[in-house]
Amino acid sequence: MKTKQVITRFAPSPTGLLHKGHAFSAFTAYNFARKHDGLFILRIEDIDTTRCTTEFSDAICEDLRWLGITWEEPIRIQSGHFPFYKQELEKLKTMGLVYPCFCTRKDIREEIERSPKAPHGPEGAPYPGTCRHLTADKRAAKVGSGMDHAWRLDVAKAIEYLTSLDRMPLVWHDIDDNNYIADPLSLGDIVLARKDTPTSYHLSVTLDDAQQGISHVIRGNDLLHTTDVQVLLQALMGLPTPIYYHHKLLLDENGNRFAKRDKSVTLQSLRQNGIDPCSLLPK
Repeated sequence: MKTKQVITRFAPSPTGLLHKGHAFSAFTAYNFARKHDGLFILRIEDIDTTRCTTEFSDAICEDLRWLGITWEEPIRIQSGHFPFYKQELEKLKTMGLVYPCFCTRKDIREEIERSPKAPHGPEGAPYPGTCRHLTADKRAAKVGSGMDHAWRLDVAKAIEYLTSLDRMPLVWHDIDDNNYIADPLSLGDIVLARKDTPTSYHLSVTLDDAQQGISHVIRGNDLLHTTDVQVLLQALMGLPTPIYYHHKLLLDENGNRFAKRDKSVTLQSLRQNGIDPCSLLPK
């Protein structure tokens, strides 16, 4: 039986300059691909068009070249594939698994505050489901009036659908061949698209990983909790589930994770100060 080719990716958002933590993650994915004679892909996740810039995209490429990291061409730029994401979202709408949500962040916060016993997931209290209970007529009237809205996945209904197909529970695997049962309800009814952006992180990353044939998703363990809902989306859309590896986060001398706001440790500043890029290799 022929072994599937290893394909990994590094998928930063161009909202700032890369830092040491990014270098650690990129090296980890790059070295895994090289070790297995596979391919390494660079993807620019720039769906947030209000914060992402081409200047930061260019800087990402410059930093990776300085690190000695090469990638397969062409680079997938997510903002250039909005029609694709919209098309795939329409399929979920047709299945009756998404609904329009008209709540503002203030509305959601106040609703959660009124329910102090609401369960908390890895990203805090999940969306309380306010708009999930609207009738079809009320939804249509609000959408028809031009009211701002996002599109949310009805996770409970999605699970019911997969259960009817005898495809529950959902299981995903890591590189050590451990099995995990997904708990997509922990994140609640996630947003799949907004008024000005026809996709969200969860939708676009799930579709792109399949579109690019990613065999191993290698990323920081701060994104571990997102895996469950992405596995759910894969099952709903008939997409393959990659093998996952959530590596440790690189921390500074105070035990804090690196962030884009820490300009003193950007790769650009390290390069300008003559730091040897080999010193940033994962230990």
